[in-house]
Amino acid sequence: MMSSGASLTLTQIVRRLEAVCAGETRGNADVRIHQVASLQSARPGEIAFLANPKYRKRLRDTRASAVILHPGMASALPLAASGEPLLAVILTANPYVYYARVAALLNPAARRTAGTHPSAIVESAVPLSCHIGPGVWIGSGVTLGENVEILAHAHIGADVVIGADSVIHPGVSIYPGCRIGQRAIIHSGAVIGADGFGFAPDFDREGGEWVKIPQVGRVVIGNNVEIGANTSIDRGALEDTVIGDGVKLDNQIQIAHNCVIGEHTVMAGCVGVAGSARIGHHCAIGGAAMILGHLEIAPHTEISPGSMVMKNITQSGEKYTALYPLERHADWLKNAAQLRSLEALARRVKALEQQLRQTEAIQSL
Repeated sequence: MMSSGASLTLTQIVRRLEAVCAGETRGNADVRIHQVASLQSARPGEIAFLANPKYRKRLRDTRASAVILHPGMASALPLAASGEPLLAVILTANPYVYYARVAALLNPAARRTAGTHPSAIVESAVPLSCHIGPGVWIGSGVTLGENVEILAHAHIGADVVIGADSVIHPGVSIYPGCRIGQRAIIHSGAVIGADGFGFAPDFDREGGEWVKIPQVGRVVIGNNVEIGANTSIDRGALEDTVIGDGVKLDNQIQIAHNCVIGEHTVMAGCVGVAGSARIGHHCAIGGAAMILGHLEIAPHTEISPGSMVMKNITQSGEKYTALYPLERHADWLKNAAQLRSLEALARRVKALEQQLRQTEAIQSL
């Protein structure tokens, strides 16, 4: 693992993070930390974390200088003869989140030098604090906030708005009229605002065809949104496609036209969301899940990877799984054969239930 170049004591880490998450040190709080690592790979000078109790035995063998733990797992720490923990510790209610904060603290995002590369084509006024990389094209009427970074060969269409402190990675395409909030991160190959898949069938005459429906809406993206590589978000057909504040989208996701994704929802790779679906806030959608068009999903819903969502989800806070477990092909063939006979079996059960009711009625006389 590369060194971050920074070095902080546990005391300094806890003080810097106390405004966002509380931590308490145990052991040598003056030990210096320069990087994060896993319990297995950590070396002296690195800090690891333990969130899952089933890995607590790894505390005995780790070479980390410090570890982030839940207070309830402090008893698993190896102890010296004096009774003091052999490892320096930060105790916190949510070790995984605390680790994420420490990782960001030790690995701050590098700011690129402000200025516009000579090969960039810029048709709009750009704040002096922005970084415009080689081969970038920025159309007319574009509005950039302070400290925006647009990296090599990104394409920013006319009348786009990008909020302050956003980073647009190489090869991103943002179509005309789209709105990107502050502190956005859009990774390479993402396409924001392409036409939605809108066609009207005209087959009532000879030589009929699919007639393209102009997509006249926009994509509107909130603040603190991250969009993964090669993800596509289509512009609305009439109304806007909306991505709420704090949404995190993985790589190779498809968001179709007129969708609304609520605040702080996360989606793993290869999720597909069909047109006009509305997903509530704080949802978690597993990889390769498919969500059909015009559906509504309640807030705080969890959907397992590979699931096919075919109906509205109206109850908030529920977890759904629609994935058929992996099995040997021979076993699958047996199960499939039984599935084909379910309708006949249901008719037999219904007939037996009717006979049972008739028998019970006779016996009651």
